[in-house]
This record gives sequence, C-alpha cells and structure tokens, in this order.
Amino acid sequence: MMEHQVRPPAGARHPRKRVGRGDSSGHGSYSGRGIKGQKARSGKGPRRGFEGGQLPLVKALPEKRGFFNLFRTQYAVVNLRSLERFPAGTRVTPETLQAAGLIKDLKQPVKVLGDGQLTRGLTVVAHRFSQSAREKIQAAGGTVEELSS
Repeated sequence: MMEHQVRPPAGARHPRKRVGRGDSSGHGSYSGRGIKGQKARSGKGPRRGFEGGQLPLVKALPEKRGFFNLFRTQYAVVNLRSLERFPAGTRVTPETLQAAGLIKDLKQPVKVLGDGQLTRGLTVVAHRFSQSAREKIQAAGGTVEELSS
C-alpha cells in the first residue's frame, strides 16, 4: 500500500451539517435550535451547572471537608498474627511475605502492626514497625530489622 492509497475507514468522515438552508434540507427554519429562548440565540448559552435559577445540585450537596494528601506514604500492612505461620528462626523479609501471599507487591513499603500474638522467635525485616509489634517480636525472642524507605 502506498501513501496516496491510504483512506480513512468507511463512516469515519462526515459531511459538514449546513444549517439554515431551507426546510427541504432538514436543517432549515430554526436550524436545529428549537423555538426561542436563551439557547436559540447567538452567543454562549447558560453557564455549566445553571438550572434556571433553581438551587444548583452542586450547592445542594453537603460540603466535603478536609483534604487528600497526595504525598502520603501508603504502607502494605502485615499483622503479627499472620507471621505466626513461619517456623522459628526464619528471616521474614518483604520477599518472603509476598511469596506467602501476605502482601501484593514489593513497590509499597511494609509496616508490621502488633495485632495478635507471636510465640516463636523470628527475624522480621520491614520498613516500619508499630511500637507494640516491636515489643512483641523482641519478647518472643526475635529481632527487628528496619529497612530504609
């Protein structure tokens, strides 16, 4: 196929609508604008969201307070009760947690929370630890290693 043979697919190009060229054209008299009113006249119509003077929907809805922090760090959370499945003496890293299906991907930093009990000594490697998780891991005879984010 040569450059001069390239054509747009059928139906992709439409002829220009010529309004105001007589009734037999199908776009005569009011030229598709209906009868009278602000939207039938030349120039811009009413502004977006204008409801003819009725209280607009945007103003009728309750105001949402606060803000959303775009720069917050979203952690992959792991609780101590889910670390109970690993045998004693295991080095639990983010890669180990992903292989066990406890976290989805390694892009998010991992935070270990202290929900549940730990009965065996593990070496837990993560980006963050809650104070209770740190105490419970050390009380069970394990160690805590913190990664830099």
